[in-house]
Amino acid sequence: MFTVREIAQALGADAAGDLDLVISGAAEPQDGVPGLLAMAMDPKYAEKLQAGQAEVALLWDGAEWQEMGLKAAIFAKRTRMAMSGVTAKLDPGQHFGTGIHPSAVIDPTAELADDVSVGPLTVIGPRAKIGKGSVIGPQCFVGADVTIGEGAELREAVTIGARATIGARFRSQPGARVGGDGFSYVTPEVSGVEKARETLGDQGEARAQSWERIHSLGAVSIGDDVELGANVTIDNGTIRDTVIGDGTKLDNQVHIGHNTRIGRDCLLCGQSGVSGSVEIGNNVVLGGKTGVNDNIFIGDGVIAGGSSIILSNVPAGRVVLGYPAVKMETHTEMYKAQRRLPRLMRDIDALKKAVFK
Repeated sequence: MFTVREIAQALGADAAGDLDLVISGAAEPQDGVPGLLAMAMDPKYAEKLQAGQAEVALLWDGAEWQEMGLKAAIFAKRTRMAMSGVTAKLDPGQHFGTGIHPSAVIDPTAELADDVSVGPLTVIGPRAKIGKGSVIGPQCFVGADVTIGEGAELREAVTIGARATIGARFRSQPGARVGGDGFSYVTPEVSGVEKARETLGDQGEARAQSWERIHSLGAVSIGDDVELGANVTIDNGTIRDTVIGDGTKLDNQVHIGHNTRIGRDCLLCGQSGVSGSVEIGNNVVLGGKTGVNDNIFIGDGVIAGGSSIILSNVPAGRVVLGYPAVKMETHTEMYKAQRRLPRLMRDIDALKKAVFK
């Protein structure tokens, strides 16, 4: 629990009213009750706020808080950024406990800082190194020769494959898998897939062949302040490491193929899939269900709208959409033209009849 004053100080925000009111949690505007901070961050929420019973609220800068019947208010110039601070302050955590659970299996050659917490049924392999203040949740697996920096938090059932290197303040949601083998196979002779890729047409004459595995000698290298969503999968590199840069965030069910390198502060939204050997720059955003072809590059600051399929290189700063992904404004014009096709066909039919007569 925190007072209004403590929360405002943590946010570096202004506050007014009874600053000693105690806050135990947060609520949406219409659900506000005494003891909860109502998150009414925009004037459009004022009416909903008055429908509830909130005594204190997080409001937009300059809001007339007393007219809303509040006893106190916190003001933020950028309310969504303030929401980040409020939720961090009020987060109750997972209550995994401290220390090493008796059911955990830790190789004697592993090195754990003194204050590392390890949950039940977790396995930590030989020569693994885990930094101070890290929390390894229940049923996790940390493989041989893995290095994890300080302040990491692994939720339940996270697996980190052998030789992965992970920076400080790493956070992973349940079920993420780091360091599976890359999906890389080859046939003894040129395959139909290779022929089709070369011709962009028919595969020609190709005989059936069996696929032979190309093993993954590389690992995964993850920078500082990276977060993985639930069921993220990141493949090992074939020779070099697959790389995730500092500050990058991967949403649930994102897949990263072998050898791919992702820069700093990127956002990859849910169900995005990146093929192997892709080079992604810094501050790139891929909307949900975006697919990326292999062996291409995506420049700094690119934004891809949801469900885009990126088949070729994208220069820095471009906003793309569609399948295949093109400039967003081009896609919009194409969509408008497509919607006009039925009318256009009717006009053509009418013209044909007139000409034939």
